[in-house]
Amino acid sequence: MVVSAPLCNGVLPFPAATRCSSARSGRRRLVLATVCRSGHTVAAATDAALLADAARVSRRRCECFDLHQQIVPFAESWARQKSIVTRRKGLVDSNEDHSDTLITLQHPPVYTLGTGSSEEYLHFDVNDSPFEIHRIDRGGEVTYHGPGQLVMYPILNLRYHELDLHWYLRSLEDVIIRALQSAFSIKASTVEGLTGVWVGDQKVAAIGIKCSRYIVYHGLALNVTTDLTPFERIVPCGIKGRRVGSIKEILQTASNGRELSDAELMDIAHESLIKEFAEFFQLSLEPSPDVYLQPDNIIN
Repeated sequence: MVVSAPLCNGVLPFPAATRCSSARSGRRRLVLATVCRSGHTVAAATDAALLADAARVSRRRCECFDLHQQIVPFAESWARQKSIVTRRKGLVDSNEDHSDTLITLQHPPVYTLGTGSSEEYLHFDVNDSPFEIHRIDRGGEVTYHGPGQLVMYPILNLRYHELDLHWYLRSLEDVIIRALQSAFSIKASTVEGLTGVWVGDQKVAAIGIKCSRYIVYHGLALNVTTDLTPFERIVPCGIKGRRVGSIKEILQTASNGRELSDAELMDIAHESLIKEFAEFFQLSLEPSPDVYLQPDNIIN
């Protein structure tokens, strides 16, 4: 089974599957049962604390490639994703897929189109593009990636979470919304019928995934300090009449305090996003010893 889901908008071509019982819900039931049996508030609190510690230890491992301050060519990261997915799919049948994966980075200016994207949403000749163009294996229409945009590529085996792509997309939205509130006190939301995260009428994050044998990849792109000009050359996500925004612009409009540098904003956004991601999916993030991308392949 291979499914692509939109980076931008539309209805998933995949019905909600039967949900598996996650370790997270199991832990909640165990804590509840312990409290109900205890009979003493202190004993229940102690037991709950011990169980919480055990839950943290037993979280599923997630190998983390932290390149959030690096500009990584799109083709390089896409090739790496495909390599990881191929390897992980080979481990599924033998029940040896013991770790999820998270890649965070930025890209040089690039437009990407999903498998069925229409060129009618490009305001230029595809053969004379101002930036690189890649047609990739996700759903959805054209979008833009560039410096100042925090890109997060989770590669998760949904067998260990929820066997439901709708749940996964909504979960990524929730992670972004929580991260923006926690880090910047920005109240973000979703728009019914569309995929992504919005602040007022500005879309600040796009989400797109592909699923193969319940291993999902691609992910999300959050505009932190992004130059939004390149979005004017396209109809972002095929959504007409909607604006694109960035955290930096929103904070500049709302704040009268100290202005943060672009690097500081990116660090804060990254720290909050991966924290909320790990907490939501109950993952233990472990920095990878793998070289992943050699310095020669990274644009400084």
